Amino acid sequence: MKPQCKLLKNMKTGSVYTEDKKKIYFDQYKNGHKKLVIIAHGFFNSKEALLLKDLGQEMGNDYDVLIMDFRGHGQSKGLFYWTTKEHIDLKAVLKNVRSQYEKIGVIGFSLGAATSIVVAAKTDLMDSLICVSAPGSFEGIEFHFWELDIETDILYNLVGDGRTGKGVRAGPFWLKKDKPINLVEKIKVPVFYLHGEKDWVIKPQHSKKLFDKTTAFKKLSIIKDGFHAEYLMQPKNKDEVLGLIRKWFKETL
Repeated sequence: MKPQCKLLKNMKTGSVYTEDKKKIYFDQYKNGHKKLVIIAHGFFNSKEALLLKDLGQEMGNDYDVLIMDFRGHGQSKGLFYWTTKEHIDLKAVLKNVRSQYEKIGVIGFSLGAATSIVVAAKTDLMDSLICVSAPGSFEGIEFHFWELDIETDILYNLVGDGRTGKGVRAGPFWLKKDKPINLVEKIKVPVFYLHGEKDWVIKPQHSKKLFDKTTAFKKLSIIKDGFHAEYLMQPKNKDEVLGLIRKWFKETL
């Protein structure tokens, strides 16, 4: 049996207020490391999502880990604004922990990746960024319901373990949003784009275009037969994806 890392024994739930007075919650796993990895979930997820907690546990042997809830998700207050305001949440969390660590890496998933790009372009609060299934723009997102995999998506979310940590309190989606594709040239820190070849929500072309426009140190990996965002942590892709994440942070944090 694989030994558990120390992550599960050292969790403390914390919170921080954003500049617009929303209370954002996070789980911080302090394992005595000098470097931190923040996991920023995508739409309809939270810090309780099992695949994201599994990723956190895997990272916990080498880094302290923080998994946050964006507004409108999990414990965090307010409504979800579809990447219009969520950069305020990530910025508040980063400011809260910045002085505790020598370096901080962020792993953003889907709309959480879009939000992470906005923060990386507009602040100097992170040292390395991994974008998983990042969209070039909100308007350009494809959601091809006819391509859904019954086992991977429908059964996993509706009757399987995927139900844990899911849900959203949604606000208006028509407000103006920053487009990641227009911001990536401003990012100074290293950026790694990870995307599933069979992503039915956000096609791999998004990451390819973001990669092409990124001027900082960068890398792009398209995972063969991989699905959307956190689904890359499912068994068939998990070892490959974890290996790539570990290698990236070892080189850039």
